[in-house]
Amino acid sequence: MQRFRYLVTRWLLCLGTAATSLSIGAQTMPTTPDPYLWLEEVQGERALAWAKERNAQSQTLLEAVPGFADSRDKILAVLNNRDQIPYVSRRGEHVYNFWRDASNPRGLWRRSTLAEYRKAAPQWETLIDLDALGKAEGENWVWSGAHCLRPANTRCLLSLSRGGADATVVREFDLTTRSFVKDGFALPEAKSSMDWMDANTVLVSTDFGPGSMTKSGYARIVKEWKRGTSLTEARTVYEAQDSDVAVFAEVDRTPGFERVVVGRATDFFNSESYLVQGDKLQRLDKPTDATLFWRRDWAILQLRSDYVLGANTYKAGALLAIPFDAWLRGERSFDVLFEPTPTRSLAEGGVSLTRDHLLLSILDTVAGRLEELHHQNGRWVRRAVDAPFPGKLSAAGLHDPFVSKDPLANHYFLNYADFLTPDGLYLGQVGSDQRELLKSLPRFYDSTGMRTEQRFATSKDGTKIPYFVVWPAGAKADGKNPTILYGYGGYQVSELPRYSGGYGTAWHARGGVLVIANIRGGGEFGPTWHTTATKANKQRSYDDFAAVAEDLIANKITSPQHLGISGGSNGGLLVGAVMAQRPELFAAVLCSVPLLDMQRYHKLLAGNSWMAEYGNPDIAEEWAWISKYSPYHNVKTGVKYPKVLFTTSTRDDRVHPAHARKMVARMLEQGHKDVLYYENMEGGHGGAADNTQRAHLRALEFTFLWNALSGK
Repeated sequence: MQRFRYLVTRWLLCLGTAATSLSIGAQTMPTTPDPYLWLEEVQGERALAWAKERNAQSQTLLEAVPGFADSRDKILAVLNNRDQIPYVSRRGEHVYNFWRDASNPRGLWRRSTLAEYRKAAPQWETLIDLDALGKAEGENWVWSGAHCLRPANTRCLLSLSRGGADATVVREFDLTTRSFVKDGFALPEAKSSMDWMDANTVLVSTDFGPGSMTKSGYARIVKEWKRGTSLTEARTVYEAQDSDVAVFAEVDRTPGFERVVVGRATDFFNSESYLVQGDKLQRLDKPTDATLFWRRDWAILQLRSDYVLGANTYKAGALLAIPFDAWLRGERSFDVLFEPTPTRSLAEGGVSLTRDHLLLSILDTVAGRLEELHHQNGRWVRRAVDAPFPGKLSAAGLHDPFVSKDPLANHYFLNYADFLTPDGLYLGQVGSDQRELLKSLPRFYDSTGMRTEQRFATSKDGTKIPYFVVWPAGAKADGKNPTILYGYGGYQVSELPRYSGGYGTAWHARGGVLVIANIRGGGEFGPTWHTTATKANKQRSYDDFAAVAEDLIANKITSPQHLGISGGSNGGLLVGAVMAQRPELFAAVLCSVPLLDMQRYHKLLAGNSWMAEYGNPDIAEEWAWISKYSPYHNVKTGVKYPKVLFTTSTRDDRVHPAHARKMVARMLEQGHKDVLYYENMEGGHGGAADNTQRAHLRALEFTFLWNALSGK
């Protein structure tokens, strides 16, 4: 289930007192027809012509601004820098990496040994060249991952996307011959998943034809597929319902602890899991909103809500462990591995495994800490790791259960970064605070004289909302600083300190301030921080974000004429909603790959899967609260809005490009002139398919913001 949650998050995947100054919409379903439904035709001739016309106007305007080309070139140099950290995953004796640079814009999948990787300039063995493959096949392939059969690691299932979409083709690849396997396992383009059972058997979920997909557009059926047979002959193992988000399957082939688990995600945060036992399924008894892990003989649950068992109540955000077999027998004597406090939470995805230890990534007032847990003599022993602080920490265990006497059994990678400290990748070992620096990100800009601070705003209901301020050198609180306020505020995603060469070269170096808001809806203080700003309470995210803006202005960090807001995806909904509600607070809005039409979001692409976050607009009671913030339904004629740039991608098959298209069309119809639009024809939900596209997009965005906020 953890792997499924990670994939779905990829598929998807901010604050003083704020009074709403505008009327924010009716609470009944719209009765007038939507005149812009034709913009929902992703590849429609008229819609694409409209998008290209808007692109040309926006590019002509922004590319003519002095500094555009310089920003683009500097951002591209950062992205293509050959001293970037080549992050790797371990399989057996090798570490694997996917790499892009100026010579390889679509990228190389390659590998090395750990001994070689430790060198300053390791030698890499190229496994597949995506640029060469795309040229040979006439396709715009974008890498989407590989799943290899252990322990040999000679056969892999490669996922390739056309233009960066979530939907992929899957093809079996032979690492020995460096070629695709003739008549091997292969799937046409779909939102698919495959996992090896053995060399001749896979579990597959994909588009099997009519009725095999959920309303959210994901696979509904898991089948067992034998080599040499057609996909139509595959045996059904499990079926979800069409109202579910998706089906999932995971095969654990750890010697001595082999397990196959299948299940269904009933919504984005709830699931049912079943252990496959021959032709039978045994339901795994867990709270539906808990995330299930397992490590050899242990079952581990990460809770999203309070779990009441008899006289015991385990808090939302806690991490529990119990022997797997005892759990299957119905025993419920859990060990508490982590319990949250008002300021400490377990990071989403913050559990990593070595052979004998659990590594816990913990957020302590939105900064990372690391703990090791080891079960010995009938109890769990905890050790706090002395690691860099305060910034973002992430750990990944290196144990490979298929390696006999694995020398890396209790080693792990540790990555640290903060706003002014470039990422450093370390090799650590449990039980020790000594670690080896393997790789570090270059310092892409001069941070001398820069500083960061954490501050707190007070939201409309009195809740304290943390936010970070990154000050450029020489800046002072005089109300004149061009400032970007960035937020997300959804799906329990935490916004943590991070080093950005792009912001450093294109924003801070010019004197710009960056603010990161940790609003409710995120996961900075655990699952409750998220759930208190969902569905009927989603407005709290927008109140929090406005409160941070007001705090910035009150403390003269900036002023309305120098303050811009930025967000993408759910963050695009955030800035769209706050723009409509509090336009007087801002001078510019950057709204990327956004949700905006919240009356039809659940009918567009993957939108049906997000109703656990926002609600169902087809239910009158729920539309009553959604209608109050839906940006598409709350922009009005005669209101002075900030300058705004909407960006999206034609190949985004997660958040439909029509959200941005229709919003722009409506605002232009209403007579708002300071509205720009840019739609990349590739790129998927990330907005760009390669570094050149990404640098161009980021340069348009930074140019727009600087031009609107600097007063120059």
